[in-house]
Amino acid sequence: MGYGSHARRGVLAVVGGAVLLAGIALLVLPGPGMLLVLSGLLILSRAIPSVERFVEPVRVRAVQAAEESVTSWWRLTGSVLTGLALFGAGVLWIVEPRLPLSGWSTGLGLILSGIILYALLFWSHRRVRARRPG
Repeated sequence: MGYGSHARRGVLAVVGGAVLLAGIALLVLPGPGMLLVLSGLLILSRAIPSVERFVEPVRVRAVQAAEESVTSWWRLTGSVLTGLALFGAGVLWIVEPRLPLSGWSTGLGLILSGIILYALLFWSHRRVRARRPG
């Protein structure tokens, strides 16, 4: 095993750990927490094979949570309104210099979060609709 292999495993472990920690934080904050936890575990399992045993239970729960987000009219409406709020806040943070941490980076981060939210909603909605009979 050469240095390249160790370096690759180290980078995968750091990136996977960072994504996993972000996902854990988003379990209590608004955002796709379970999906990020799953992503972090998938990355970590490439560096640390023993982590693989945690992937399938988290995958099942992440997909279940994504599907639950679009099965209720109230949840879907709340998610759509949250996405609109993220877009509006992103624009506001770009154009209003008196806001804390205002600027392009914060504003574009908020807008990107809204785009990711809508992409996940679209994916979840298509997945649920494909499972319905008839």
